[in-house]
Amino acid sequence: MIAPHGGKLVNRTANPQVERELREEAKGLRKLTLTGRELNDLALIANGAFSPLTGFMSRKDYDNVVTSMRLANGLPWSIPVVLAVDREEAPSAGIRAALYDGEGELRGVIEVEDVFEHDKQREAQNVYRTEDEKHPGVAALYERKDVLVGGSVWVLPTVHDPASLSPMETRAEFERRGWKTIVGFQTRNPVHRAHEYIQKCSLEIVDGLLLHPLVGETKSDDIPAEVRMRCYRTLLDNYYPADRVLLSTLPAAMRYAGPREAIFHAMIRKNYGCTHFIVGRDHAGVGSYYGTYDAQKLFEEFTPEELGITPLKYENSFYCRRCLAMGTKKTCSHDVANHVSLSGTAVREMLRAGELPPPEFSRPEVAQILIEASREAASA
Repeated sequence: MIAPHGGKLVNRTANPQVERELREEAKGLRKLTLTGRELNDLALIANGAFSPLTGFMSRKDYDNVVTSMRLANGLPWSIPVVLAVDREEAPSAGIRAALYDGEGELRGVIEVEDVFEHDKQREAQNVYRTEDEKHPGVAALYERKDVLVGGSVWVLPTVHDPASLSPMETRAEFERRGWKTIVGFQTRNPVHRAHEYIQKCSLEIVDGLLLHPLVGETKSDDIPAEVRMRCYRTLLDNYYPADRVLLSTLPAAMRYAGPREAIFHAMIRKNYGCTHFIVGRDHAGVGSYYGTYDAQKLFEEFTPEELGITPLKYENSFYCRRCLAMGTKKTCSHDVANHVSLSGTAVREMLRAGELPPPEFSRPEVAQILIEASREAASA
């Protein structure tokens, strides 16, 4: 089994005895309330998906990640994972603080190691390559509070979601199935024929596929996770070999950071036990902020030994009416007029009108689910 990023799978979930101690201790601690995005991050620190992180980033790790895509110890890491607070509520370094959700439920405790200013403009320019507030990731960044608190955390256990396996659980399942090579696929959208094509191309060279949709906080106009999960299950039931695919959710927030987020997504899937990771066109991109294959190029800035996971880079895929098959420009010589490749906007308009996209673009069973969901949303 591939080693986790940094060599050890982190576990920051409190056992029953520690949980009781933390609940008692929290009564006398300063209270910090986390946003939805921070709660997503807290859960992934706890279960080891963010290994080797044991908490929210200190100033040294944060600065290194923003400027050079590495932790202070030199390990590749491309996205800041931080806890932001208002200036007046900022704790002092050296104390412990209690972490709560928006409903007032205790979620964990942080050992405060660092308290420092959040340079949002610098982070936006380095991580997102833009300071434009129309970029959803930048907009979310600018909405965050102004002071960052770094330190290791202990997290209280939550009710287990059987649809969301931890890194320890996916690794155990891969071992049970006898998979030695596993490719991870990141998505925040329903899987269409182009995605299906590159997944199945990957399955020709590895033992199994981890279909790993992101179900944490996303843009308001992204398709809801519940609808997407119905699409994934329907697709897998009808068009994939059951013994070659594992479906599990990733409760992470979407950053829309393009190339940097592609590296981030690969590191996370390495922790879940993947040996390979699919990187397609405009991975984690939004609008026209990033070049079509910028994410693939960024992987070249790290050595294979540093990353420890193999990126599988795919061109934009489509159905060709002349070839009568899926392909890319690497395998198809025909003019684009013969290619069936629809924009997300065009697909959404068709679904709102109750029209099925062509079967060369989307499996009809999946399109039907999306049409019904669109109608339900319109009538709500």
